[in-house]
Amino acid sequence: MAFDAIVFDPRDVDLARSPLAGKLGAETYVLGAFNPGMTRLPNGNLLLMVRVAEALKQPIVDQHIHAIRWDDGGYVLDPWPLEHVDTADPRKFMMRGGGWKVMALTSLSWLLPVELSADGADVVAVHYDSAIAPRAPYQCYGVEDARITKVGERYLMTTCSVSPERHSTTLYTSDDALDWRLEGIVLDHQNKDMLIFEGRIGSKYFAQTRPLGDLYFAYPPGSEWRAGPSINLASSPDAIHWKPYDKPGIRPHAKTLATARMGGGAPPVLTERGWLTLWHGVEPSGVVGIYRTYWSILDRDDPSVVVATSDTAVLEPAPELTEPIKDLMYLDNVVFTTGIADAGDHYVVASGEADLACRITHVSKAIFSA
Repeated sequence: MAFDAIVFDPRDVDLARSPLAGKLGAETYVLGAFNPGMTRLPNGNLLLMVRVAEALKQPIVDQHIHAIRWDDGGYVLDPWPLEHVDTADPRKFMMRGGGWKVMALTSLSWLLPVELSADGADVVAVHYDSAIAPRAPYQCYGVEDARITKVGERYLMTTCSVSPERHSTTLYTSDDALDWRLEGIVLDHQNKDMLIFEGRIGSKYFAQTRPLGDLYFAYPPGSEWRAGPSINLASSPDAIHWKPYDKPGIRPHAKTLATARMGGGAPPVLTERGWLTLWHGVEPSGVVGIYRTYWSILDRDDPSVVVATSDTAVLEPAPELTEPIKDLMYLDNVVFTTGIADAGDHYVVASGEADLACRITHVSKAIFSA
């Protein structure tokens, strides 16, 4: 690969310009600056919408662990007695008992626009004045994991909004990719990877989705598919109101554990062969598994039809890239692709590396023609 590097990491975030600055009464740090949505700006440069997970330096005080929560324009710290929670994971804590999995976070995520050079190799500007932070009750625990698509002259950005009310997908729109309007909730269920196709199919917008749940029904014995989270499809007349597509999308294959769990990565882009989609597959291992990036080509008229695919990863986790910031790491074996941009004979691909930093990789188009 001609270029493969970390271009933005927690050390590059100025917390003095954070939306939370001066509003908490507690010291914070950047747990991660990662999973960046990406698009090309009108001036030709690339824009990353970086997820900044801002965490409490000392979440446990007086035998209570604290969660950060947006509340009516400000931020508060909610205390939970330690005997009522499981604090094994430094990023979150789980409530004990109750019959349901219930958790809270010791960090709150907001989105930071970072402008890169046209090839993605250099940071040109960091637009703190255009940062996106919670502004509605359904976002009170944060705004996460942006994915940006340009359809016609309009930019569409999906995000995951987190709250006790619901774990929903929200939509922002923009004419320039810097001044964003919150359109509200578009998927009212837990769905981590909604990716709007970069172009309509007929008169409709299409999107990949990945609804989650605790129960999946088994495929018949001998099926080529494995039950579990899969990449589904939905269509919409206006990018606001979405109907699930009746046919299934990309499903985990029974022949390999490398994609036992899967979800969308970069918004699908149209090529001569059809819609190119980069997605993540997760191999069970350790606490979170091993995340890799794979690719498929979908039929240009019916994206439920897979024209071509590969079980060879496009991107693997790259510990050599995070070696200079290894003292900041809290997990490994994760590359999570979140954006793609055309650059002639190659694509510029944006990923989150180790839930810590932003990785840019130049990937030859020849890979996807095999």
